[in-house]
Amino acid sequence: MSSTQSATDWIAGLSPWPEEFGLDRMRALLDALDNPQRRFPSVHVVGTNGKSTATRTIAALLRSEGLSVGAYTSPHVAGWEERLDTDAASFERAVARVREAATRLNATQFETLTAAAFAQFAADGVDAAVIEAGLGGRLDATNVIDAPVVLLTNVSLEHTEVLGDTRDAIAREKLAVAGPGATVVLPDDEFRTLVPDNPVVAGGARAAAEAFLGRPIAAEPHVELPGRLERRGENEIRDGAHTPEGVAWLVERLPPGRDWTIVASILRDKDADAMLAALAGAGSDFIATRSSNPRALPEKELAAAAEPYFRSVRSIADPVEALAAARAGRRVLVTGSLYLLADLHRAS
Repeated sequence: MSSTQSATDWIAGLSPWPEEFGLDRMRALLDALDNPQRRFPSVHVVGTNGKSTATRTIAALLRSEGLSVGAYTSPHVAGWEERLDTDAASFERAVARVREAATRLNATQFETLTAAAFAQFAADGVDAAVIEAGLGGRLDATNVIDAPVVLLTNVSLEHTEVLGDTRDAIAREKLAVAGPGATVVLPDDEFRTLVPDNPVVAGGARAAAEAFLGRPIAAEPHVELPGRLERRGENEIRDGAHTPEGVAWLVERLPPGRDWTIVASILRDKDADAMLAALAGAGSDFIATRSSNPRALPEKELAAAAEPYFRSVRSIADPVEALAAARAGRRVLVTGSLYLLADLHRAS
């Protein structure tokens, strides 16, 4: 592989999934980099929905108190640099720090990005880093930090083939990142018994930031992320909701009127039927498309699943063509997958 290949092209070509989940390779990669994750304290964010927004909100709250803060999220919509909350040039430098070791160890895409984030934050000398877990928690590549604060946003059925087929099992996998003595921030008492020996605080992003600082924070930061309830003009909304709960939350917050033309792609490991049932509350016209993610349902398969829920269903393989067709009608809602939104962003 050419050493002159850009960071974004090189990262895009790495395998996104390991052959087997585990932390051995991630630990070896960090050892090769002198363990940058040990040079700053962290807040670890786990959960099903809202992790990226929570991560950026915690970072903004801590910055309002004068701290230098790094934030690591996934996936991205606008560009790879979005994951490290930085610009394209800084992202290139961050990846360059880890490229040789990642290549030698055959690290996955997510392992490499996680290591690049840790190395960048250590080089920047941040006072704190807010780290969003990728998949689950226990075997996620981010579970190499000893975070004094862990936030669980919420739990829904997702990645059941890896995390378990009940919400309790999935919560257990996610909360496994909480080490001895870590303060765990929970949205309610449902999973309190899974962390019996940890101090627990009720709340969300603000509670996590305040638990990290050990004091209240007065700031009220406004955080916007591409693809998270993003308005594109008066008649178009894009949101990366990818679970039934996330879709229900989105539909409840749409402007009045059940007249949205819906353009959606859904990954195969999601609960497509429940998502489609929730989306039916937003409109009766549905266009099934397919994102570039290899786990995306084929558009015709998604269209067939949508038939019971919508008056009009079409399938258009290309997301750009699907969006153009929807725009010829009424208001447009694009949702179902952040990967779909990223595809459309690249094409714009």
